Amino acid sequence: MEQRANIKFCFKLGKSATDTFEMIQTVYGSEAMSRKNVFKWYARYRDGRESIEDDPRPGASSTVRVEENVEKVAEILRNDRCASTRLIEELTGIPKTTVHRILTQNLGKMKICCRFVPHSLNDDQKDCRVEHCRDMKRSAARNPDFMSCIVTGDETWCFQYEPLTKRQSSEWKRPESARPKKVRMQKSRVKTLLTVFFDSKGIIHKEFAPESQMVNADYYLDVLNRLWARIVRVRPEYRNQGTWCLLHDNAPAHKSKIVCDVLAQKNIVVLQHPPYSPDLSPCDFWLFPKLKMAMKGKRFDTISDIQKATTRVLQAISKVQYQNCFEQFLQRFQLCIDSQGAYFE
Repeated sequence: MEQRANIKFCFKLGKSATDTFEMIQTVYGSEAMSRKNVFKWYARYRDGRESIEDDPRPGASSTVRVEENVEKVAEILRNDRCASTRLIEELTGIPKTTVHRILTQNLGKMKICCRFVPHSLNDDQKDCRVEHCRDMKRSAARNPDFMSCIVTGDETWCFQYEPLTKRQSSEWKRPESARPKKVRMQKSRVKTLLTVFFDSKGIIHKEFAPESQMVNADYYLDVLNRLWARIVRVRPEYRNQGTWCLLHDNAPAHKSKIVCDVLAQKNIVVLQHPPYSPDLSPCDFWLFPKLKMAMKGKRFDTISDIQKATTRVLQAISKVQYQNCFEQFLQRFQLCIDSQGAYFE
């Protein structure tokens, strides 16, 4: 705008277009307007133009975001909250950039991706989750050592190759660089089943199932027997009955009659776990994601290599991290209660 005003000034002084261009270059250097633009604006002033402003662009009315258009966009959103700006542009004839401004500025909207949840909980299941969390909070309030006496465990598959996440594949690039591409890959079929039990002090027992072994009641009972033998060696404070509690999920093998009978005979306190609640299981919300994240993008030649790598990752987790896990576990009870039993962030 300043240069346009100076071009107009030079024209009024009677300078030629060439002289005007040279003066603009002398004053503004690399920031100077091009020769073509200087001559264009000089010709406009010669033809009687007085304004230094741009001409209004056709189809870009300043009133395009009038209340009528805002209401049109709002009506489309009421019928389809997934509507894209391009679709709204096609339905209303309003430019896409203006649609975006209406959505963000006038309507105060922002596009949020869906969050996947493990299950569609009904009211009874939500009530069960809330009651469970209240019971756990009461137990923790009565006994300060309650959370440190919980032994929890579960099974998970460890794969020969797990693809990197989208975030893990991101690269530092210049803005003008092409976006990197990544071939979509699936988890490998070569895998091994890990069973692990831990408390707030660390891993107590872990083992890998033999190939082709199904997790049934008989196999799980054998695992529990090995767990009890391991507890006697590494957790002498748990030797007496009632000094620790077992927390596992509601998998059929965990809840089978023979397993429940043996647990009752041994007077093992089993904490109830609400159905469809991986967010209330330390294995599911903390240990297994941490393990899988460390294994992503690495390819192993044999099942033995998978098992060795898994063992290294588990051994690298410090005692403090296990303690933090159970602190998070306690905090999740209140989050579940606050969300009235629904899944929480």
